[in-house]
Amino acid sequence: MRPRVQLATASTKFSYRSNLILALLCAAQFMLILDIAIVNVALPSMQRTLGLSAENIQWVVGGYALTFGGFLMLGGRLADVVGRRRMFLTGLVLFVGASMLGGFSQSGGMLIAARVIQGFAGALVSPAALSLLTTTFKEGRGRNRALGMWSAMAAGGASAGLILGGLLTQELSWRFTLFINLPLGLAALLLSPVLPSDAPRRAAKVSLDIPGAVSLTGGVLALAYGVTEATGRGFASIKVLIALALSAALLIAFVVVEK
Repeated sequence: MRPRVQLATASTKFSYRSNLILALLCAAQFMLILDIAIVNVALPSMQRTLGLSAENIQWVVGGYALTFGGFLMLGGRLADVVGRRRMFLTGLVLFVGASMLGGFSQSGGMLIAARVIQGFAGALVSPAALSLLTTTFKEGRGRNRALGMWSAMAAGGASAGLILGGLLTQELSWRFTLFINLPLGLAALLLSPVLPSDAPRRAAKVSLDIPGAVSLTGGVLALAYGVTEATGRGFASIKVLIALALSAALLIAFVVVEK
């Protein structure tokens, strides 16, 4: 009977720890997606306070979304090479710091820079979180359930962002659309000891595939920049044409490099 009791106790401990890990990873993903939508309602208030032009205010949203999406591939590769847990925590600390910087911004440039850093940090956190989730839960019902909850939290973050953005801006200040990440991020950091340790790195040299990551990231960023600028300048603008041409060249280079 004793071995069965010990086995049940060990199973219960694993279940408790795995659920804490799931809660932590879901909270992190919720925060990342929340930040895409939460500032939308606050844009007019930001524009008035910081004196941002109509052309530049769009980069408060675009700067985050572009760097987040553009650096995901590099973030995933870094998680594989450097360590999933290490990259998750590094990105989380950077994200919280950038959120604080954005909340205290005294100029439009400072706010946009903070949002760009947030996006880069998010690109480190998200792939590491997904990798931690798939390694924590074995293939089957448990992993499917965890992935479903992780995806649902991402969708919930987008919806909650629109609601919270309006409430915080109206009742407090647009700055709290960024400060809200502080308690969320710090709570996630407090839970971080439950994450599994990174496996020891092999002595063999591991390639980061820098050419592939740089060409893909640069191509996506140049394309997004060109399309965004085209809404105000038109596609005949020299700046837009250069961005689109650069994007095409980099994406073609990516295909060639990966072959």
